[in-house]
Amino acid sequence: MYIRSPIVVTLGHVDHGKTSILDAVRGTAVATKEAGKITQMIGASYIRKGDIDRISGALKGRMKFELKIPGLLFIDTPGHEAFTNLRDRGGSIADIAVLVVDINQGFQPQTVESIKILKQYKTPFIIAANKIDVMNGWKTQPTTSFLDSYSKQPEFMKERFDAKIYEMMGRISEHGFDSERFDKVSDFSKQIAIVPVSAKTKEGLSELLMLIAGLSQKFLGKNLTIEENGRGRGSIMEVKEEKGMGVTVDVILYDGVLKKNDEVFFLTVNGVKRTKVRALLEPNVMGGKERYNNVEKVVAAAGVKISAPDLEGALPGSPLDVVTDFEKDKKEIEKTFKDIVFKKEEVGVILRADSLGSVEALVRLLEESGVKVKEASAGKITKKDVVTAEAVAGENRYLGAILGFNVEITKDAGDAADNKGIPIIASDIIYKVLENYQDWVKDTKEKEKQEAAKKLAWPGKIKLLSGCCFRVSKPAIFGIEVLGGKIRKGCKLMNRNGEVIGEIREIQHEKEKLDEAVAGKQVAISCSGIYYGKDACEGDILYTYISKGDIEKFEGRPGVFTDDERPVFDEIKKIVVGSPFG
Repeated sequence: MYIRSPIVVTLGHVDHGKTSILDAVRGTAVATKEAGKITQMIGASYIRKGDIDRISGALKGRMKFELKIPGLLFIDTPGHEAFTNLRDRGGSIADIAVLVVDINQGFQPQTVESIKILKQYKTPFIIAANKIDVMNGWKTQPTTSFLDSYSKQPEFMKERFDAKIYEMMGRISEHGFDSERFDKVSDFSKQIAIVPVSAKTKEGLSELLMLIAGLSQKFLGKNLTIEENGRGRGSIMEVKEEKGMGVTVDVILYDGVLKKNDEVFFLTVNGVKRTKVRALLEPNVMGGKERYNNVEKVVAAAGVKISAPDLEGALPGSPLDVVTDFEKDKKEIEKTFKDIVFKKEEVGVILRADSLGSVEALVRLLEESGVKVKEASAGKITKKDVVTAEAVAGENRYLGAILGFNVEITKDAGDAADNKGIPIIASDIIYKVLENYQDWVKDTKEKEKQEAAKKLAWPGKIKLLSGCCFRVSKPAIFGIEVLGGKIRKGCKLMNRNGEVIGEIREIQHEKEKLDEAVAGKQVAISCSGIYYGKDACEGDILYTYISKGDIEKFEGRPGVFTDDERPVFDEIKKIVVGSPFG
């Protein structure tokens, strides 16, 4: 048994400095120019224990623990990707996260989304309050320690700085987290540590690295202990076509050992596939003709490129494990991922995302919001998806949509969607996919309501008021109250038996002519065809007449009515369908 390196990911809002912090960590490690400097891996950068000790040298005497982990594996892909590549169902490959927040801009939409992802996967995290050097009045110091730099700031700057940290603490508390500046944290298991940093000047980098390492060591414990020759288990980060190699997969290995000629299995949209590892490849950082170096084995935690036959169709985010008993492995993985890859509803939206984890997160988000999903998988949006969505739209207009997260839309798909009027709703922010879809449904219902209101008779229910008859016939003029729905000029009125007795010619309220009257309004109407006292009397209930054909059209638009209008429509439908006059 041995302790592996924790897998670290940075995430946060665009332009807040996720990549810059990773570059600062890498640059500082490389700048030491000592043996054992940073190791480049596929999809990851490895920083050894010695480099962490050197970078954090300014903290000697302040941090009271011995570093035992061999190093830190930083995922090079910043953002959600490392969280949506699954270790096991519902768990990400990241052990610990760094949430990067621009101290000057504060929380932004992707900051909030990042927090939601962290909560969902129950991943421990540290907040890096970046860009302290940009704060008005901050005096940059030649140190990688925040505490050293902070101690040399003028008093007014310390007050301004502390106010910014308190503001950040307030925002994070809105999401259910207690936080504090790292040097004031009383219990790291209950409080989120905020580490002020500058990716540009490297101030605070010492504390950030030491905290990531120290907290990983303290709280991840057994999760970092693996068998030295245990079964290799990883997650596919990317599927790539490489010149001379064909389709390859970039994998983060988080457990055990992966060797050349090992048989591995992974997920595709058509089920579980297996193949034999032809080559394990790492970047050739020494230069030269070859881009990659062949290695015989890779030990977790590490990033590696795998060359093997039959990798076509591999899904980003899929587990990739060494085969022990294929039939048993196959059953387990299919059972685990059944409701992401294989689950199908008869009627629902089509969902495509960049990885299985993204699919899982979105399926959960959609189902929590009551949106049914017909098909969900990792991959680009194709013309076939448009054909499927069109069939769904025939049954439910509001589910006939394609949702995409961080995926390519093929030209064929875009053209077909335009021709058939099928919406493709895409975004690179997970929660925006749902929000944009909900906005589309709302807009579509409103447009259809307006169109229907112009073309179709609208459900309306009225009561004839007592003592308000102004003329008995030709036309009859009398007062009414609209009990539900609405009435309009030109609509026909029927009684409870479904017999049409007249047509509204005019609507008036306090001598002002109206085109329509809605629920709650008391107005006078003039009606041709009605003889007051014979065809209709005070206290009677009348309805707008809707033909059976129009009732069928309304049935195909289930969201067109408000909560107030739907019961009136149902009453009218019952009367018309059962009426001998229909």
